[in-house]
Amino acid sequence: MALSGKALVAQGGGPTAVINQTMVGIVLEARKFPEISKIYGALHGVEGILNEDFLDLTQETSHNLEQVALTPASALLSTRVKPDEEYCRKIFKVLQAHDIRYFFYIGGNDSSDTVRIVSEEAKKANYEMRAMHVPKTIDNDLVHNDHTPGYGSAARFIVQAFTGINLDVRSLNGVYLGIVMGRHSGFLTAASSIAKKYPEDGPHLIYLPERPFVMETFLHDVKAVNDKYGFCIAAVSEGIQDVNGTPMIANLMKNVECDPHGNISMSGTGALGDLLADTIKEKLKIKRVRSDTFGYLQRSFLGCVSDVDQAEAREVGERAVQLAVWNDEDGSVTIQRTGYYSVDYKLMPLAEIAGRTQSVPDEFINAAGNNVTDAFKFYVRPLLGSGLQPIARLRAPRVPKTGKKE
Repeated sequence: MALSGKALVAQGGGPTAVINQTMVGIVLEARKFPEISKIYGALHGVEGILNEDFLDLTQETSHNLEQVALTPASALLSTRVKPDEEYCRKIFKVLQAHDIRYFFYIGGNDSSDTVRIVSEEAKKANYEMRAMHVPKTIDNDLVHNDHTPGYGSAARFIVQAFTGINLDVRSLNGVYLGIVMGRHSGFLTAASSIAKKYPEDGPHLIYLPERPFVMETFLHDVKAVNDKYGFCIAAVSEGIQDVNGTPMIANLMKNVECDPHGNISMSGTGALGDLLADTIKEKLKIKRVRSDTFGYLQRSFLGCVSDVDQAEAREVGERAVQLAVWNDEDGSVTIQRTGYYSVDYKLMPLAEIAGRTQSVPDEFINAAGNNVTDAFKFYVRPLLGSGLQPIARLRAPRVPKTGKKE
């Protein structure tokens, strides 16, 4: 017999363009089950749970929920708090006090670990409750997932941005560096490869955290491309590391900032791009060198969403509710690729997901470590969705020169 009681949904970590699809999928699907009497939404993730800052989403109209589903970023607001065991014990006490029997937390690695601890606390107290982690992250780094909701839309933004940059830089020549989010995993940076249509198009070079970054090799690569085409475009992960595993930004900056978890701050500064650009100017004597740090732009960019990403984000929320009620077990919902292109959803034990990071596989990175393979392009293309803006070039023949000049 299924548990009876209330459900609670929360969103954690960085926002995405489709995280609200997942939240709405959970709410609307939960309404179909008589076992679930009310559906609450916690504002600001685990902070909202601890503060009992809830919305009664049972009283939200279906029409407005559908409008919210199409809106990027976290409608329930989010948090960067990484709960320890004591924090999670307090979370459980609040859930117990409100008769929450179904807990859905949408998020990445840290969120899955939170769900794991809360699940364990419920078992210790002999409190019947289903604790479900529902995947979300533009980094695409959750293990046991072919990909994660949010990645496809962010990757689509990266593709379109580099497509435009390629056209821009090709017009006037020079070197361009695009710094893309990805502390430990380079999936998002790798997506820039789809921007390349013609042989001389950029990005010509792609650098991921999965391979050591050697400055001398980087400069050699940039010079070779620039000499060949007259311009060079490089996509660089913010988390590139040296041969010792130290982030390059720490090597290049005198004073580095750290977040509350002790991680070096990367996305809040354009320092890495500026320092790499300055090095190119100094060492290669190339005058026209520019860099951009994409930062928050790629996460919730309005009007740039993958329809495939939208559909899967909705469905993974719906499936989380079904698995919680019908399977009567805790876990993390994962996305499994079953064909080209189709997916299915599988429940995995929380302990197998929590605190682990998926890296870009070796077969997706070229031998030189400065680009991706066709295998990656085959993997990522369906995730970007339909309707990518095509580009074209003039094909008219050149007019013969007269050879006369005044």
